[in-house]
Amino acid sequence: MQVIHAKQALTTNGWQSDLEVTIGADGRIEHVGPVSQQPTHRTALLLPAPLNLHSHAFQRAMAGLTEAKSPDPRDSFWSWRRLMYTFLNQLTPDDVEAIAGLVFMEMLEAGYGAVAEFHYLHHDVSGVPYASLAEMSERIVAASGQAGIGLTLLPVLYQFGGCDLRALNGGQRRFGNDPEQFLRLHAGAAAAIAGGPADNAIGMAPHSLRAVDPAGLSAILSQAPSGPIHMHLAEQVAEVDEVQAHLGARPTDWLLANHPVDARWCLIHCTQMTEAETIALAQTGAVAGLCPITESSLGDGIFNGTSYLGGGGMIGFGSDSNIHIALFDELKTLEYSQRLRDRSRAALAKSDRSTGRVLYDAATKGGAQAGGRDSGRIAAGALADLVGLDDDNEWLCNRKGDAMLDSLIFGGRGQGCIRDVWSAGRHVVAEGRHFRREAIIERYKKTMNRLETDF
Repeated sequence: MQVIHAKQALTTNGWQSDLEVTIGADGRIEHVGPVSQQPTHRTALLLPAPLNLHSHAFQRAMAGLTEAKSPDPRDSFWSWRRLMYTFLNQLTPDDVEAIAGLVFMEMLEAGYGAVAEFHYLHHDVSGVPYASLAEMSERIVAASGQAGIGLTLLPVLYQFGGCDLRALNGGQRRFGNDPEQFLRLHAGAAAAIAGGPADNAIGMAPHSLRAVDPAGLSAILSQAPSGPIHMHLAEQVAEVDEVQAHLGARPTDWLLANHPVDARWCLIHCTQMTEAETIALAQTGAVAGLCPITESSLGDGIFNGTSYLGGGGMIGFGSDSNIHIALFDELKTLEYSQRLRDRSRAALAKSDRSTGRVLYDAATKGGAQAGGRDSGRIAAGALADLVGLDDDNEWLCNRKGDAMLDSLIFGGRGQGCIRDVWSAGRHVVAEGRHFRREAIIERYKKTMNRLETDF
């Protein structure tokens, strides 16, 4: 049993001081209460560690490689995507495992306790399945095990190159499955998850309304009685126009009219929604999965956070392209986008909670729901996904409560305060460093030294 003494902690009952949290051998919190015994760990500030609800791990290896001007006179998400296809054409299963290992380590050091991996890189460079159809999923599971991070694996169905049902070509061929083959791949991924830690989970991800046709979407959803369902939705103006031209409705309107969207769903980005769509989606109980750093990098647009939260909607946060894995910066970027759009301040704050508190509460609650993970709170029975931080420094100066969270998120140095991270009770970060840091980085560097990066 592990015993943590926290000078202050954010619990389901709000802020508490001089708290004791015990973690059982099953990775769950056994008890939360006053200090009563000798600790195995001490921390100044204890927070629930959010789940990173949207990641494409392999894209971490592209960070910094897509900032030069392309031949396209107007660089956009679509020109970035073409470069991404070129890059992934050289990745082997070993490469993907090494890259994912680094990504998962960086997430833990950034304060995430678990990840939902939106996994669509399935086949070899010519689009031919590996001998084990779920080979790449197995590599993601292996990387998560090496890093010690809780994993919700989301195998992705990707059928077509667009709403006109054009065939996949180039790098897209590595993604492609028809619904029948996808369900077999999903069964293999589920078997890999079952062989890992008990806190891991399986879901599924129809990629988008561009890449999955209505029949394919219905076919896989009929075979998904439980588990999270994630899908990209309304990310780009061109995507919205394409879906409307072929399906007769904008993406959000079409999805809500044709499927019973509920709390199992996590819709990613949602940066191109009307006010009416925003309120309608908020009322379903689904999580809007936001990746503000990537959405800024790709020029996606600004999610309407004030209306969505005002309508009772749930949000959570992910690192998507993993260009910069920084939990507090994701939260800050969302808030700043609202301020820039509306020329306001404290856009998401409530009368009883500061901006940072609203954002952090949303990240923990929404992330847990999106990942189908019993986490996101400091309470008996929950998985012990926890982050411990130092407050005796020039950035926090022993602040308390919501002011502490605001300083972590908006002061720009919050990540440097992270000292300890637990994922389902696994103490994976201590003194600010992952327990396998050197080996994971060395493997990643060997992979990168072999890959072609001049494209």
